[in-house]
Amino acid sequence: MTGYYTLLFVHYTGVILLVGNITVTAVWKVFANRTGDARIIAFGQRLVTGTDFGLTIPGIVLTMAGGYGAAILMGYPLFEDFWLIASQALFVLAGLIWLGILVPIQIKQARIARGFENGGEVPVEYRALSRRWITWGLISTVPMVAVLWLMVAKPV
Repeated sequence: MTGYYTLLFVHYTGVILLVGNITVTAVWKVFANRTGDARIIAFGQRLVTGTDFGLTIPGIVLTMAGGYGAAILMGYPLFEDFWLIASQALFVLAGLIWLGILVPIQIKQARIARGFENGGEVPVEYRALSRRWITWGLISTVPMVAVLWLMVAKPV
């Protein structure tokens, strides 16, 4: 059972990193943007990229490795219970939104932000991308919150 609890710990740690980062990143990015200060906004954008590589990606890896590892170790059927099937589908949906929409927006924003990181005006294009980023970020967070609920409630 020690292996199972270790894998469960890895899974929960990944969930905390992943969901914590996507939530907190959105909050402080919105507040950075609201300052109107180009240097703060550029700094916030750099942190979005940094925390995605430093927290979101490791969170995804730990969540999957721990979750699948614990399930396989215990002989749990991964594709029989509704809550597991739904959780995996929602996790993939959130990931597709992140990879297909959010990451490309972040890359464009990072390039634009390098142009105003020492001050000046924040371009209209950057602000429009920020609105798209927060909208799609919120949309991609909904399936992640649903996965958390499914993980705890395990409905039949």
